[in-house]
Amino acid sequence: MDSTVLKFLFRFIIFVVIFLLLDFYVFNGVKFLTKNFAYRKTINSAYWLVSIGTMLFLAFNFIFLARKVGVNNMWVRASIGLFLMIEIPKLIFGIFILTDDVFRILSTIFQWITQLFQSQNQSEIHLPDRRKFLLQTGVIISAIPFVAIIDGIVRGRYNFKLRQVVLHFPDLPAAFDGFTITQLSDIHIGSFDDKNAVAKGIAMANSAKSDVILFTGDLVNNVATEVEPMIDELKKLSAPMGVYSTFGNHDYGDYIQWNSPEEKISNVQKLKEHHATIGMNLLCNQNVAIEKNGEKIYLVGVENWGLPPFPQYGDLNKAMKNIPQNSFKVLLSHDPSHWDAEAKNHADKIHLTLAGHTHGMQFGIDIPGFRWSLVKFKYPKWIDLYEEAGRYLYVNRGFGFLAFPGRVGVFPEITKITLKKLVR
Repeated sequence: MDSTVLKFLFRFIIFVVIFLLLDFYVFNGVKFLTKNFAYRKTINSAYWLVSIGTMLFLAFNFIFLARKVGVNNMWVRASIGLFLMIEIPKLIFGIFILTDDVFRILSTIFQWITQLFQSQNQSEIHLPDRRKFLLQTGVIISAIPFVAIIDGIVRGRYNFKLRQVVLHFPDLPAAFDGFTITQLSDIHIGSFDDKNAVAKGIAMANSAKSDVILFTGDLVNNVATEVEPMIDELKKLSAPMGVYSTFGNHDYGDYIQWNSPEEKISNVQKLKEHHATIGMNLLCNQNVAIEKNGEKIYLVGVENWGLPPFPQYGDLNKAMKNIPQNSFKVLLSHDPSHWDAEAKNHADKIHLTLAGHTHGMQFGIDIPGFRWSLVKFKYPKWIDLYEEAGRYLYVNRGFGFLAFPGRVGVFPEITKITLKKLVR
């Protein structure tokens, strides 16, 4: 057994142990709430049947399927969805149990200290009443993410949103004042099993009526053949001045096992052919000029460049080769960490970088004035618009979904960006 497999199994065992400990902890609260129920033994048995069954279902799919065919497999996605549906409510319920335990410890300490200074014992604090109230409240609050996850699987993953952004630049060529870009990212077409849903998203992208459509990577989950059932829908993407694309980390087939290096290379070549068939002009460390009324802006596409463990196939200097100095540039770079690492400080100003990759973790809060997701701790620039010294980064929420077969709070996005010339 190679070291990679051993590391995977070791991490998975730790993962299982952590959640089994959570299950034992939460079970104490379940026993307390059901102690007077007529069918308490049935409820308690059902708790462990669901908990252990979910864990075994997840373990089987990850050990025997995910490492071979990737997380786009139907059974792998189902196990992830079921796991989140069961364990996130438990985690929240566990917080209420922990809160009560902390109260009990503090109350016991307070009573002990009080008794040291008083001759008579203090009356007992009625802990069971408080415990019952806290745990009943925990059950109600825990039901919210349970329902939200079901809604995210049934409705949220196809709840496409068209977002509009206007950016002003003093050095935008005058001919491009009002120029519009539709950005798509992270289609992950292999996760879709509903052609109508794909058609809905493509129709929304076309309805923006932008001058150009730019796709910032992850067309597939792992394998080029994922495109083929949906190719007729994807071919409907159109814009007057073209559709351009680049590769994301999932487009190289790095996350599944291949029979040979040649098979993997062939897969990448096939995916490039699919880009062409769809009508996407693939920019792999390349650039192209867009001309309008005798003036030009440049689209620059780099292959995936991410912080470890993600691959760094991108070569920004190569991609910008032969672009005239001080030209207006729009960079397609899948991973937003590339902006901080290279793009924003490049000697030749890159005016706008378009990225994706994070999906907003497909789980979070995304409302006007407040956005939050756990993914922000990995990617500080994880969603929407960022600016430093007149250089902009826009991180798209993604068109599709991966692993977890839904979206909760952070919905699929199609972005329309309008470039305006800033007159001073």
